[in-house]
Amino acid sequence: MKAPVKFLFAVLFFTFHINAQTNGSVKGSVVSSQNLPLEKVTVTAQNAHFSTLTDDKGNFSISNVTPGKYTLIFSHIGFTVSSIPVIVKSNSVTVVPKISLTSATSTLSEVIVSGSVINRNLANGKAGIRTVDLPQSVQVIDAKVLEQQQTIRLSDVIKNVNGVYVGSARGGAQESFWSRGYDMTANNMFKNGFRFNGGSMPEVASLEQVEALKGSSALLFGNVAPGGIVNMVTKTPLFAKGGSVSFQTGSYAYFKPIVDFYGPLSKNIAYRFVGSYENAESFRDVVTRERFYVNPSLLFKATKKTSILLQGDYLRDYWTPDFGTGVIGKKLVDLPRNTYLGAKWSNGLTTQASFSGQVVHKINSNLKFSSNTSLQDYARKSEGTERIQPDANGDFKRPLGKNNNTELITAEQLNLQGTFTTGSIKHQLSTGLDSDYSFAQAFTYVFDRTNYDLTPGGLVNIYNPTSYENEYEVPGSRNSKIVRTETFRFGAYAQDLISLTSKFKVLAGIRWSWQEAQAKNYNEVFAAGAQTQAPENDPNPKKDAKRVDAAFSPKAGLVYQPTKSTSLFASYANSFTPNTGTDIYGKNLAPSIIDQFEVGAKKEFLNGKLTTNVTLYQIVNGNFAQMAPFLADGTPNNTDTTKKMLSGQTTSKGVEIDVNAKPIDGLSILVGYSYNDMRFTKVLGEWIPGSFVKGDRVARTPQHTANASFFYTVQSGFFKGFSVGSIANYIGDRIGGWNNDYVYNTTTNVVEFRDREIPVDGYITVDASVGYTWKQISLLCKVSNITNELNYSVHENYSINPIAPRQVMATLKYKF
Repeated sequence: MKAPVKFLFAVLFFTFHINAQTNGSVKGSVVSSQNLPLEKVTVTAQNAHFSTLTDDKGNFSISNVTPGKYTLIFSHIGFTVSSIPVIVKSNSVTVVPKISLTSATSTLSEVIVSGSVINRNLANGKAGIRTVDLPQSVQVIDAKVLEQQQTIRLSDVIKNVNGVYVGSARGGAQESFWSRGYDMTANNMFKNGFRFNGGSMPEVASLEQVEALKGSSALLFGNVAPGGIVNMVTKTPLFAKGGSVSFQTGSYAYFKPIVDFYGPLSKNIAYRFVGSYENAESFRDVVTRERFYVNPSLLFKATKKTSILLQGDYLRDYWTPDFGTGVIGKKLVDLPRNTYLGAKWSNGLTTQASFSGQVVHKINSNLKFSSNTSLQDYARKSEGTERIQPDANGDFKRPLGKNNNTELITAEQLNLQGTFTTGSIKHQLSTGLDSDYSFAQAFTYVFDRTNYDLTPGGLVNIYNPTSYENEYEVPGSRNSKIVRTETFRFGAYAQDLISLTSKFKVLAGIRWSWQEAQAKNYNEVFAAGAQTQAPENDPNPKKDAKRVDAAFSPKAGLVYQPTKSTSLFASYANSFTPNTGTDIYGKNLAPSIIDQFEVGAKKEFLNGKLTTNVTLYQIVNGNFAQMAPFLADGTPNNTDTTKKMLSGQTTSKGVEIDVNAKPIDGLSILVGYSYNDMRFTKVLGEWIPGSFVKGDRVARTPQHTANASFFYTVQSGFFKGFSVGSIANYIGDRIGGWNNDYVYNTTTNVVEFRDREIPVDGYITVDASVGYTWKQISLLCKVSNITNELNYSVHENYSINPIAPRQVMATLKYKF
């Protein structure tokens, strides 16, 4: 750990020493025509090699400028280019008069300003609609917030998104996020607008912003759950030269150096490189993590109307599988937070690589075409001991487990956006095609023995550490089965924002989605008198029935804007969710069709210093799949969980309130509250096998969540550059494990009520930070979970992971 620290300080000293040898400097500020400060405006010099970006107050400063005459050029997406001549003198500061940029009203590249948030890439620009015109709740967390809060995991970012929360952290391999009662992890996680495999811990070092589009997004993204999507947007190249080096260190031997360099390679080519290395122990005994990450990108200005963006992304993550503690009956086991119950040799590795290319061509002032291509390669493997399910006296077995899952995803998006008028009515049309192909493999392994411990019956006791501290030789294993699944998706959509007047707007759109999936099962080959053959040599793999789902997904919304600072909206959207299993006749189940209704209000006060959003919603899955109570031949009390029928219903309804305030320079305040009530509203009935209980809340859906944060930086005086901040999060009472249901006991031939719900209390965590910035150097320190709150994330009933205790973190950064 000492070597990286020494290296970092050497780099900081050297770069600061070079930059201190200045000849002259230039500074000024840039605002919009409404006199609002513009952040990240590119300031370059004609026929010179220096450049910079404006800060969140619109200010810029360029040091070490050779004396002479220059022409400064100011450019920003969504605004016209401006220039001004300046004269720089030796050992003096040239102050440029305030620059005002005019909005380029004919361009389709929106710049949406909300407080200090500048949003260039909302959901990859697929809709091209300003957030104020969207009949949908949208929240964007920008790079400034990510830096202030020293985020190291996506879950740290999600703390700022009202109504979105971590549902589980299964085995320490991944984090599962939920919104409005729906799991987002399988299909609702995106990166730069492309579906992203959620089986990893994504890296946040390269993120420019994180977008949460709550509610239905099926119109643009196809088969997604109705709770919403999260889109991670990575940093892109800039034609201004700059960057930073930083070093994070904290509790449990955590350290992480990060580099971020960007600038022009020529007048038409810019680059960016973000890289990080992370090494850490954990508050959990034995558990460690080591991560390598790089994110290179190139931007080409092919012509005045055409740009090409190429981005790469690679993560290699070594981690220790950890299934936490356990449950006895319905009570979480009371163990020290650091207690690790697995085999010490347990290990896991996740690799994730992606490449994307985007071509944007402005056909004319009212029409833009974009083509986006993506390739992703994902793999996760692990081995060790798994589920912790103790008996009433604390005895449990440590079953051996080995997993290997891979997925290759290719995707293509073609989008066409344009504006036109029909009489006095303005249209903003977005239409496109998208497709992706996924090839996934799941490997099953068999160990030489079932349980790890060589004790009688393989039993150890959760309350007796000496019983599970013994280490044995790692048992041998073999691959016994491979399931290879191919999935094809295709969609076509059209959406039109119709401005009937300056106050009334209608959003209307429809999508047609088609999905085909088929799995092939390769099993071990047993031949008489011959050695067992591996699954890949299976000459006759078993094919599952091909599953084809197709559906139309309409969306309609009304937006009323009585003033420029007020927007009222109402919307209806429809989506579908494919179902696994078959009906009682062996036919594939049709997809479940889900209806969502939403109304809300967005309002600005005090010239944008205070913004509020209020949203009410109801989501109804009217044909929820349930286990069939009988078979086709009339056999009652079905016990085959793959035989289902579309006879259930779930209803999720709630309200979300967001308040964002910037009352004075340097102070930002964010407050959010969410109420969600998701229940089974239609079931098979009492004492019917496979039925849930009517009125029960759906597992892992807290009724109340809330967040509040503030961050203040002193703007002037002796304490200029000093900052302080805090964030508090509340996750309400929820149900862990599975929902209660009715099952048929084949031993007693009686239908039984199965009580499986694990009550988990709500909790609050509070983080606080303090920092200081001097010129280009900043130091920020944070204490997380100040009260040392103890609580858990619960995946089903066997991965019970405690949240982290009180920890400290410090970040030292130098910006070029």
